Order: sequence, then structure tokens, then C-alpha cells
Amino acid sequence: MTAAGSAQALFPAVVPGEAERPALTALGTTLTRGRLAAALSRYAECLETAGIRPGDRVAVWTDRALETPVALLGNAAFGVVSVPLNPSLGTRELDHVLSDAQPKLIVAASDDAASRTPDADVLRATVDATGDAAPAPRLVDDDPLLILYTSGTTGAPKGAVLSARNVAANLDGLAEAWDWSASDTVTHALPLFHVHGLVLGLYGSRRAGSHLHWVPRFSPEKIGAALAAGATMLFAVPTMYHRLADAAETDPALAAALGGARLLVSGSAGLPLRDHRRIEELTGKTIVERYGLTETLINTAVPHGAPRPGYVGPPVPGVELRLVDDDRSPLEGDAAHDDRTIGEVAVRGPSVFTGYLNRPDATAAVRDDDGWFYTGDLATMTTDGAVRIVGRRATDLIKTGGFKVGAGEVEGALLEDADVAEAAVLGLPDDDLGQRIVAFVVPRDAAAPPPVARLVEGVAAALSPHKRPREVRFIDSLPRNAMGKVQKKRLLPEPSRD
Repeated sequence: MTAAGSAQALFPAVVPGEAERPALTALGTTLTRGRLAAALSRYAECLETAGIRPGDRVAVWTDRALETPVALLGNAAFGVVSVPLNPSLGTRELDHVLSDAQPKLIVAASDDAASRTPDADVLRATVDATGDAAPAPRLVDDDPLLILYTSGTTGAPKGAVLSARNVAANLDGLAEAWDWSASDTVTHALPLFHVHGLVLGLYGSRRAGSHLHWVPRFSPEKIGAALAAGATMLFAVPTMYHRLADAAETDPALAAALGGARLLVSGSAGLPLRDHRRIEELTGKTIVERYGLTETLINTAVPHGAPRPGYVGPPVPGVELRLVDDDRSPLEGDAAHDDRTIGEVAVRGPSVFTGYLNRPDATAAVRDDDGWFYTGDLATMTTDGAVRIVGRRATDLIKTGGFKVGAGEVEGALLEDADVAEAAVLGLPDDDLGQRIVAFVVPRDAAAPPPVARLVEGVAAALSPHKRPREVRFIDSLPRNAMGKVQKKRLLPEPSRD
């Protein structure tokens, strides 16, 4: 691939003789490279007819339909800024996003989605792959490409503005780390309003020139079928891998399909070591993890051929990474690389976003004058640069009895117990310790939860005594968002209304 800094196309043009190679498959339909280029041209004509010009903002309802990836690719090809809309947005959330981003047009793949914004200009998308003209290539530059809204865990969601250069630089680094090329076929069942499914899955496949087999609704059977049909790379989140492992235990064909993939990638949350081992035992294939944020794209990735369960890899080529203390000063000496000392992850490089839309104050709070972005994520690092994420500073750094403990490592130890299905750990106020470690545990069998003493002693033995939970609470399930991430703040007690 050409270096992202030069004047180049964001996505490769169709090369004569390769127009019939598959480019995008979804819902039983396959568009070849030539047909996809034609569909993007017809879509661009619809945008022009609607009065849209390069640089305008266009919101896209990310329905489970072929029209959705075509619209998101078409926006990028035409030079407009995509604002992906999660179909699960509530009325208040939707109003906030639309008032903040001010898109000139909303694209919908269904009448149902179109009806959610009756007062806006809506383009009812179709896929028309007739004709041969291809749109002019979108160049890699610093103009906005995407506005992705964060989950809004601390106030209203903020729109992270990502440029074409941000995306190209990150995808080129991942292509190097994963040996990703036009000979690959990627499959995933991830939504297209998030970095994992949209930037890595959709844009990454087009930039690499590879075939994308998108499975809009996840099931182990559908993923197995896509892999059996020739997919070489799978992008998924831990919940999906857990379900794939469960299914593969009784389905040898699925286990064989997973084992036939060149690369299994997990992201968006940490994959428990137990599921790493299960997949490897069932398929003979190890999973590699990566770590990133909406604002920075992917910061680290385990390279192809170098599996390291429990770690999210070294920095992606082109990304600088360091651990900092509470004052944002870099950890020094052994503390920076002893795989024990916890610091906040700070990153710098061409994939760090251009800023939050309409929020220079919020941008300044997380990015300093030297370009370092402070992620709020806590990690340790090995001498060879492998990063191990242990949680979020806001909810996962527990200061107990004079020690700093990462909630993620306690959760990992709890998940080693065969009778634990899920676990989340928080630090709650304690008069003696400052904070006490509290574990919220989902047992595999609600009628027969594991003994509390066994869980506590297991953590103490695996880690150290001061990291053991002081309290264990059994619950039916963990609260999660649309990407499967645990929302720990919903586990906290309601504030007193007295």
C-alpha cells in the first residue's frame, strides 16, 4: 500500500481485468468490484440531485440492509461527511445527534427508518448497479470523513471527527500488522455505526481491496457459513466468540470453519483467557486482540503469527504509545515496562482524531499541545512493548489499602472459575480501605452459584491477597451497550434521594 501521507485514493480504483472479483456480499447478494463501483456512481448521482455537495454532512441510518454499506462507501467516494445513526437511538439521543451534527440529508434503507425523521430531508436509498461509470476517487486528505458519536457515558454524546488521513493511516498500519491484502475475504456481523464494523470491516476491506462478507445479524451458523465459503479473516467481539465456542463444542463443521480462517480478531472489549483457550482447543486457531477508541481508531494490535492471549499487542505501526501517571507524566524506568505498574494509556500519531465537533473544550481536555491523546484507559506494558489493558480510569482504577488495582485483572481471575459466566468488578467507598473491591458475578447456574470463599481465595492465589474481592454479589446479567461493552455505572447504587 502507498504511504498514507501522499496524494492517493482512499479506496483503490477498479483495475481492468479485476472488475468481476467479488467486493461486497450481504444478505445473499454479491456485488463485484465493477458492480459496486457502478452502484456508488448511481448513489452519488442521487446525492447530487438532492443538492448535496462534497464537504456536506449526510446522516445514514445503519439498518441491516445492503443499502447501508453502499451509502457509507458512496459518501466516502463522493466526499461528503458520514454521520452514522444507530437504529436503537432513543428520541432524545437522536435529537441531540441531529442538532449537533446538522446533516443536510438523512439516508435510510427502509421506510420505517425514514419515518423516524419526518421533518428532515430523507433520501430513500436503493442499490442500482447498472452502468459502468465510477465516481472520482476520494483522496487521502485532512478533510472530515466521519463524525462518530461516543457512547455519552459522561454527559451527552460527543461527535468525534475523523479525517480521511486518520482512517487511511490506521488501516495501513493494521494491514502491515495483519498481512492484510486483496487476497483476503473479511467476514463480520458488527454494526456499521461503530469503528470496529465501519472503519475496520467496511472501509478496511475496501482499502485493502479485499472482499467483505457482512453478516448483518450474528449467529454462529451464519458466521460458520461465511468462513466455510472462503472468508480468511473474522472480526468479532468477545460475546460473539463465547457463543461461537459454545456452538463449536457440538458442531464439528463450525469448529473446522473457524480453524480454517487465516486470522481471528477480537476487539471492543477484553477477551477472557478462558475463551482464548476454548477456541484454540476446539479449532487449533489462536485469537489476536486489538485495542482502540472512537477518537484514536486502533492503537495496538497483536501481529499476525504472534498470538499473545491477555495482551492487545504492541502499538500499530505509526502510533506512539506511553503510560502516564495521575499527573500525565510518563512512567519512567522499570515502572514503564514491568507489566505490573498501572498507568493511563496516552497515544499520538496520524490516526488521532481532529477533535470533537463543536466542543473545543472537550478536545483540549483529552489532547495536549504536543498531540498526545489521553485515553482514560489503564494498562501495564512489558519490556517488549506488549500492552495489557486493566480497565477504565473512571470506573476500573481501584485504590484500596494504599494499593492501585485494575478491575480488569480481578475480573480475569474470577472468570477462571468454571462456574462463573461473567464478572464485573468495581471499587466502592470504604471507611477503612478507601475503596473495597466488589465483584458482581453472573453464575453459570443461578440455582447453584459458586462458593464465595472459593472465588475470593482463587483471586488471592492467582494475583495477590490485596486484590481479592471483599464482597461478591450474584446477579442475573451484566448491563451492556449495543457493542457488548459492560456498563458498570449501571451497577452502582442509585444516589440517595433523601
